[in-house]
Amino acid sequence: MASVPPISEADVLREAVRRLVDVLPASWTAELEVESGASVARRSDAVLTVRAPSGVAATVPVEVKRIVEGRDVSAIVNAAGSPRGDLIVMARYLPATVREKLTSSGLSWADATGNIRVSLVWPGLFVFNRGEDSDPWRGPGRPRGTLKGEPAAKVVRALVDFDRDWSMRDLVETSGASTGATYRVIEFLEEEGLASRENGKVVVPDWETILRRWSVDYGFIRTNKTTRWIAPRGIDDVLARARTSEMRYAVTSTVAAARWAAYAPARSVMIYVESVPEAAQELGLREADSGTNVVLALPSYQVALERAELWEGIRTAAASQVAADLLTGPGRNPSEAEELISWMKRNEPVWRR
Repeated sequence: MASVPPISEADVLREAVRRLVDVLPASWTAELEVESGASVARRSDAVLTVRAPSGVAATVPVEVKRIVEGRDVSAIVNAAGSPRGDLIVMARYLPATVREKLTSSGLSWADATGNIRVSLVWPGLFVFNRGEDSDPWRGPGRPRGTLKGEPAAKVVRALVDFDRDWSMRDLVETSGASTGATYRVIEFLEEEGLASRENGKVVVPDWETILRRWSVDYGFIRTNKTTRWIAPRGIDDVLARARTSEMRYAVTSTVAAARWAAYAPARSVMIYVESVPEAAQELGLREADSGTNVVLALPSYQVALERAELWEGIRTAAASQVAADLLTGPGRNPSEAEELISWMKRNEPVWRR
């Protein structure tokens, strides 16, 4: 971390360039020129001349800002024009979600903590470096929001599960989150460029992006209390028992995903339950140290059980919940998530209300 916090854009520029120079390959150089004629012509803040050992050089425009939020990326991309591969965006600190958006937009980036990804076609250069995972200079006060916690889970599930533009009142009522928490979640999504407020309504242009962003802060194993069991007669017997059970539960992960997009035969089953001892007895499970094929999850948030539906007599979690659980699950689960999300994109009227 830099010894002195970069306060101005000039400070940010100097520190980010210094970090970039430090990780360039041997014999490569980079020289910064601020407010040159070329940079003014490109409407950038500076120009960085990157020179290979052979003497071949690239003149790269630099866009520098103290803070870049997710909603800023589209404006930067539009201002850059096309092609965009020769622009480097620099900031005091670039959050992971912003870095991902810049990368997917074909832009290079560097921040003053050492997070760097610069790609040049000629001379051929690719530099990647990991800096801080959070802004080390963020002062005291209200912390930067996340999508951790039950209120965020409730709001995200509502935004994804229902295809509509929302009044804040309707969103509070449908999600079940408090008014203050709902406003904080929406403000965070606006900062990330994932939602907007237009004519008094909350508008979500892309449910998939919000679902994927939620999975960064939510995880099936790390968020819920899970226990592992063995079903002596196999998972088919577990599902048969579940069909006749009156307990409140919701099957998720591979078995549930097969309702919409079968990927591969299930080797285990994951089930949300309200009482682990009761579920273990009703489903005929035994404790075991190895060879387990059932995971019982005591949900940290009751929203995991909401909007579950019967499928072939089995209560399955909502598609959005199943997708999030697969995205954050072990083994082949993330690949199964991609298959399910692909189906969800093609069949929105089937699962979105």
